[in-house]
Amino acid sequence: MKVFGYVRVSTIEQASNGESLETQKAKITGYAMMQGWTVDQMFVEGGVSGSVPLADRPQGERLLAAAGKGDMIITCKLDRMFRSASDALGTLEELKAGGTGLVMIDLGGDVTGNGISKLVFTILSAVAENERDRIRERIREVKRHLAAQGVYGGGKAPFGFNVVEGRLLADADQMATLAKMRSLRKRGSSFRAIGEATGMKAMSVKRILDRCEAAIEG
Repeated sequence: MKVFGYVRVSTIEQASNGESLETQKAKITGYAMMQGWTVDQMFVEGGVSGSVPLADRPQGERLLAAAGKGDMIITCKLDRMFRSASDALGTLEELKAGGTGLVMIDLGGDVTGNGISKLVFTILSAVAENERDRIRERIREVKRHLAAQGVYGGGKAPFGFNVVEGRLLADADQMATLAKMRSLRKRGSSFRAIGEATGMKAMSVKRILDRCEAAIEG
């Protein structure tokens, strides 16, 4: 049997001692020693968001490829490996089918072979996914609040505006072009025809108008 450890921090979490890579490694090594095991390899995922599925992370992909029948994977906490319930449960079933165990220290042991642990695992996976959705909604609320205050949230300015000292200011020429594009589109003109009339590519016209309509509807 081979024993693999998996640790992860996102960029922001690297400053947190409670979730540091070294702390996670120590917990995994200590757990393995209590079971009479030796950790053969530690997979260290630094600066990767938990929203990325395990198999799509560089070290997560290597871990899943390395672990085989009779092997054991150890991680400290559910959210070090998963944030999505579907990713968590799908990976769990794949590991079970391949005969690989998955120990989550915070759940008390191997979640592939313990019915109670699997139940808790399923519940906590859903909770973690729900919390992620709540975080996203809070971020959207902050962005909406900043937008209402005239503060731009970052990224490339939408067509029709310029970013000046952190605020969006209308560009008169681009606004006039945008008004012309919308008018032509309402009259049934194709994106190509609108592009020819405004000196832009058809795909650029479509992207600008799509974003404009999404902003109006939002």
